[in-house]
Amino acid sequence: MKTYLIRRLLLIIPTFIGISFITFLIVQLSPGNPLMDKLRRGGEGMGAAAAAIPPEYIAEMKKLYGLDKPVPVRYAIWMKRLVLLDFGNSYKDQRPVLSRIAETLPITLQLNFISILLVYVISIPLGVYSATHPHSLKDATVTFFLFILYSLPSFWLAMLLMYFLGGGPYLHWFPVYGLNSQQAGEWPWYWWLLDRTWHLVLPVLCLTYADLAGLSRYARSGMANEIRQDYVRTAYAYGFPERTVVYKYAMRNSLIPIITLLGALLPSIIGGSVIIESIFSIPGMGRLAFEAILSRDYPLIMGILSITSMLTLAGLILSDVLYAIVDPRIRFD
Repeated sequence: MKTYLIRRLLLIIPTFIGISFITFLIVQLSPGNPLMDKLRRGGEGMGAAAAAIPPEYIAEMKKLYGLDKPVPVRYAIWMKRLVLLDFGNSYKDQRPVLSRIAETLPITLQLNFISILLVYVISIPLGVYSATHPHSLKDATVTFFLFILYSLPSFWLAMLLMYFLGGGPYLHWFPVYGLNSQQAGEWPWYWWLLDRTWHLVLPVLCLTYADLAGLSRYARSGMANEIRQDYVRTAYAYGFPERTVVYKYAMRNSLIPIITLLGALLPSIIGGSVIIESIFSIPGMGRLAFEAILSRDYPLIMGILSITSMLTLAGLILSDVLYAIVDPRIRFD
């Protein structure tokens, strides 16, 4: 296992280089650039004067932003700075990219950790129950309800929840803006924690329901396959209680596909948090990425995508480690 982990950790290096190069190429070759965006914003209301900007000024600005060099050279410069843990400065406010990410990453990880925890805690028991009660009315009801949840767009459900539960013409049960109330900093820690939890209810719900619905179907399929195996019938023949057979023997083997999805679940939730954080005005990394894309802030975009890529690769390694924990028959050496 130790040798395998060392190999996987070393394999992260070329994988990350490939991911970062493709991402850098897409970002650099996308329409628009930060220079023209800044000139356009600065020239709003100037009319024809904005179109009369001297070419020498544009060339100096390109040199300042490093846009006068070919894309491969820009990528090599970026990678050299990345090795030194220097993501550069944001084009928008000239603040270090790393400090801006450090301010927002804990918020996004907080949302994602709660969401992933709820997804696994709820979806696995639902899938197990559906698999052990196939073709029953309860199984059909759970399946129908989960398929409806899976088909709902997150932004649409978020708008509905804000309208019906967030202070519209109906109910005012949950706040729909930010992470805490304005006076929360003056409250005792337990009231602050309760206020933070109350603010996170709707965003976490919008991040959780779709993955919960999908993962529960995988859990049901895996359990339905395991309970048909010979060792399960043998356990029943020995007189073991159903609870012991299902939860001690069958469920452990059925978790393999669920663990496989862990590596893909983390980036999908982070991608979904871009929309949810923007809708609920949460100052997380998703909202920061959205603003960076709109302003063509290349260093900030690459910094955020680099952090997301590393989290994805870490999730894949975590999945491999959990394989060996769940199923002792799996050996990587």
